[in-house]
Amino acid sequence: MSSNALAIRCHVLESADLTTDLTDAAALLLQRLVADGAALGWTAPPGRAEVADLLWELVDDSPQDASLVVAMVGDDLAGFGFWRRYIRPTYRPHADLEKLAVAKEFQRRGIARALVTELARTAREAGVEMLTLDFRGDNEGAERLYLSCGFREYGRLEEFVAPDAEHRYDRVLHVLDLREAD
Repeated sequence: MSSNALAIRCHVLESADLTTDLTDAAALLLQRLVADGAALGWTAPPGRAEVADLLWELVDDSPQDASLVVAMVGDDLAGFGFWRRYIRPTYRPHADLEKLAVAKEFQRRGIARALVTELARTAREAGVEMLTLDFRGDNEGAERLYLSCGFREYGRLEEFVAPDAEHRYDRVLHVLDLREAD
């Protein structure tokens, strides 16, 4: 086993598993990533209460409508991600992988791949037909990851993402067809 190998445990979080320590760890993880410029949908680091509300909302949803997956290395939260089913009735067969976040100290160690794999598995089990996601066009690492996990690009909106008045990035849209045979 190489020195880079980690014992990664990915699992679906349920309401009984969501503790104050875990919500605090998730908030800190997101705050650090966003402060370092990560493209996670916030222009400023989110507050603890906002993150806690988001996580509680996800675990309170039916497993058919959302899945929150955490990756643990020992007792440390290494990352998490989630998908949610679309609300619009004509889009209900599908879901969107809305967030995927990995702590900086655990990046490039297989955590993101493990999370995407588990999220796709839970989506397939929930009857999701197509799992979509989007990311900022300058995030080449995300693009490599998603393509290697079977996603394909289906669209690109040029200069759509505006994190501030001076910068514009493409919004890249990917999809994984879960109806296809493995």
